[in-house]
Amino acid sequence: MEALLGDVKGMNKRQLFYQILNFGMIVSSALMIWKGLMVVTGSESPIVVVLSGSMEPAFYRGDLLFLTNYQNESIKAGEILVFKVKGRDIPIVHRVIKVHQNPTGDIKLLTKGDNNQVDDRGLYAPGQLWVSRDEIAGRARGFLPYVGMVTIVMNDYPWLKYLLLGGLGVYVLLHRE
Repeated sequence: MEALLGDVKGMNKRQLFYQILNFGMIVSSALMIWKGLMVVTGSESPIVVVLSGSMEPAFYRGDLLFLTNYQNESIKAGEILVFKVKGRDIPIVHRVIKVHQNPTGDIKLLTKGDNNQVDDRGLYAPGQLWVSRDEIAGRARGFLPYVGMVTIVMNDYPWLKYLLLGGLGVYVLLHRE
């Protein structure tokens, strides 16, 4: 620990400012990439992690999903959507089992997890029977198996997240290249 502090003390103000600026550039680059993905995919969450086993065997807990949400594409039964229900913070990843279009052109969807016995009406907001287009965060286009387990572990053990982020921050600040 004293060696780390010695490295910081050994830096002049210009070097320390450069390291802090470097750290800021890394953070802003990550944010710009995320915002760019949002624009390209049309989704406010272009990447999500499957948090439960309700979609097994299609997707398992910890799979990383890539989403798009193009408003001009029609939604068909059988497609896998990610949607947010009013009153819940965590998005739900489930398959469309029924599409209902009323005479005005509004689309309503009924969803169900592949591994669930019944449809999702019990998960929707009280009194809600269908998912509307504005509740959809995106449509699953691809996935990477189990890559999202890192996110699940860091949410289950918050101290690990802070330790990892703190360690990365210290590394960036002290690494002189």
